Amino acid sequence: MKLSLNWIKDYVKIPENMDLKQLAYDLTMSTVEVEGVHDLGKQFDGIVVGVIKEVLPHPNADKLRVCKVDIGTEDIKDIVCGGSNLEVGMKVVVACPGAMVRWHGEGEPVEIKNTKLRGVASFGMICAAVEVGLADLFPTEDDHGIMDLSAFDCEAGTPVARALGLEDMILEIDNKSMTNRPDLWGHYGIARELAALYDLPLAPIPAYTPGACEEYDVRILDEERCPRYIGAKIEGLGVKPSPFEMQSRIWRVGMRPINALVDVTNYVMLAVGQPTHVFDSTHIVDHIEVRTANEGEKLKLLNDKDLELTTDDLVIADKEGAVALAGVMGGAKDSVLPTTDSVILEVANFDSKTVRRTALRYDNRTEASSRYEKAIDPERCDQALSLAMRLFSELYPEMKVTAFTDKYPNKLVKKEIDVDFDWLDRRLGIRVPEDIVKKKLGTMGFEVTYTDEGMHIVVPTWRSTGDVSIKADIMEEVARMYGYENFQPTPITTSFDSAINQLDMDLVRKVKEYLAFRAGMQEIFTYPWMTDSFVNAILPTTDGVLSLSMPPSPTERYLKSTLLPNICKAIVKNERNFDEFAIFEEAEIFRDTDYTSEYSEIEKLPYQRKHLGCAFAGKSENIQALFREAKGIIEDMPRYTHMEGFNFRKVEKPYWADETVWLNIYLGDEKIGDLALLSKKAALACDIKVLSAILVELDMDSFKPLRSRTNRYVRVPEYPTNEYDISFLVDSSVKWSEIYSAVLPKKSDDNLLREVLFVDEYKGKQIPEGKKSITLRLVIGSGEKTLTGAEIETVANGARKKLSKAFGIDVRTV
Repeated sequence: MKLSLNWIKDYVKIPENMDLKQLAYDLTMSTVEVEGVHDLGKQFDGIVVGVIKEVLPHPNADKLRVCKVDIGTEDIKDIVCGGSNLEVGMKVVVACPGAMVRWHGEGEPVEIKNTKLRGVASFGMICAAVEVGLADLFPTEDDHGIMDLSAFDCEAGTPVARALGLEDMILEIDNKSMTNRPDLWGHYGIARELAALYDLPLAPIPAYTPGACEEYDVRILDEERCPRYIGAKIEGLGVKPSPFEMQSRIWRVGMRPINALVDVTNYVMLAVGQPTHVFDSTHIVDHIEVRTANEGEKLKLLNDKDLELTTDDLVIADKEGAVALAGVMGGAKDSVLPTTDSVILEVANFDSKTVRRTALRYDNRTEASSRYEKAIDPERCDQALSLAMRLFSELYPEMKVTAFTDKYPNKLVKKEIDVDFDWLDRRLGIRVPEDIVKKKLGTMGFEVTYTDEGMHIVVPTWRSTGDVSIKADIMEEVARMYGYENFQPTPITTSFDSAINQLDMDLVRKVKEYLAFRAGMQEIFTYPWMTDSFVNAILPTTDGVLSLSMPPSPTERYLKSTLLPNICKAIVKNERNFDEFAIFEEAEIFRDTDYTSEYSEIEKLPYQRKHLGCAFAGKSENIQALFREAKGIIEDMPRYTHMEGFNFRKVEKPYWADETVWLNIYLGDEKIGDLALLSKKAALACDIKVLSAILVELDMDSFKPLRSRTNRYVRVPEYPTNEYDISFLVDSSVKWSEIYSAVLPKKSDDNLLREVLFVDEYKGKQIPEGKKSITLRLVIGSGEKTLTGAEIETVANGARKKLSKAFGIDVRTV
């Protein structure tokens, strides 16, 4: 948000010698983060007012003129210009050599220099408004028109910034730093903070008292979502430009002036932080009502966006239908038109959550909605009404309020908080004098009365909508206004007796290091919410899935109940760049369930567990290798991370999995996850078009780290080992674990068969249907001698016999 220092000075008299760097620092340390202070006048350095004394034809160019211009120096300057509206006596903007302008308003600023144009020397440049950044204040339909300052009372040579009143400092405020401070979204709110900070008086905004007139018919049908609505019918108006000072202030802080009627509403919003709106009264039929929209009701907004409304939307309507989206934007039909001469002024308060949801639903956030979303207090309507009426009466002396109403059925109740001094002292770490506490709080609008044990504080309305509600908030107010720099740091005294071995925390680290370093996978981080299309592809139902009350978008309302939707989204983003990749994410998931915590007996809190999700993506022809890689990495994880091992079973197929290629992962008898090929149906629903993916999800909170080391020392073989490959045909249904157990049921130092390794599996034309060819490798060796060929053959023959006995097959040597 941008703020004009000159505008703030309307409400609090900041000393002229105030160091602006110090002011920005003080505001940042106490209230909001000031990201920068911009000297608005500096961009007009070297740009002055010139008066054209004579306009002569250019000797070498029909479209150029040679102007004799007085810029306040002793001699008249010759400036070559191609403007279409040049006249003798016209006051123009002259960029002298050294000034920075944008040619035709495009590109980066360039430095003006003395030059010759078609053989004629030219001093500087006569500028169009767009070339000095003032097109919004001086609009023109002629692209070749020169900025005309003839209406301004200024002499030749006057700096343009001074002539136009643009010698101002603009404060740039970080919006995130005042999300919870609705009172600061206007110049008056910041002025109130500065008044409290520097102990300066704050200029009040006089209250408006309506005269005798009839009551305007306003009906609030949803009092919870519209606590207050002020409507005033004002006649004797008309569409005309607003005064330049009003236009200038609106422009300085980032908005565009339009006409006097609209500019008044924007000016009021920027001044006090309360949005207002005006309707053309001739287009409002019978009355105004604030109600819930009808399902499918149509509304065309001011920005020409056509909406089909829902019953979750709050609208302003007349007898014939909706005329505005409450708190967001007015309708195109009933707002200010070129013929408008009477209006209905709306000054209202709307529920923050309703406005935010509606603005997000239609992707239509506005300056008004961004303020309503912060929970403005209903009492601020009085300030906005007062300022709006004063401005209308100044701009339209003949104006008359012919009807008025102020519907305020449920008045805002001020928060009341009791704070005892002992508690405050303990929390602050120092004793802040009671008179300073009362003074600082008082300057910010808090009513403070002393009790036997502390203070009874009544919070002002502009801080009672959620910002200040508990005594810790009062402590923060005292601390920040007293000055954080006045609190001396105190070292914390502690002692460490012994190291705490957090095996569960260490295990999380080990798992991530194993996947990243040993398995070569990439770690990803995703948002805690899920996109609907991926949720529908992975989950059979959304029962038990938590949804956000204020989602980042209408299609991202569900909190993570599984990691797989976001992992699939990551696959979509990466498959266009890589033929194969492996990714993993470690994060918490949330589900709706009763949860017992150590702080309460039973609370309705979400189920939260730490999960691990993995994806192995590759080309479809490599599915078998991809599955083995994934299974091997997961199977080896316990050994490398020092936790209890997994086993694989086929018990319950995951909803998203392929009909055949899937496994459940168990820890003992407890199922802790799944490993499976993403089905074609789910892949298409996720828009995964190129690659196939093996997905894994594990409940990390179920992992059981081993409490002591279980590995043992194994001597490096003193004598060479031998590798012996054999191949055989078995039924396709035979598992590798069955083959391994048949050949090597138990390892022993006395056994010459040291290990059995899988080499290859083959299915093809040469292999009978229902069979597969397996090649395995026997590792044969002795700890006492080098084996002879005959001894190796004896061991291999023993393995063949075991396979033949177990599976009734013929084994051959490779």
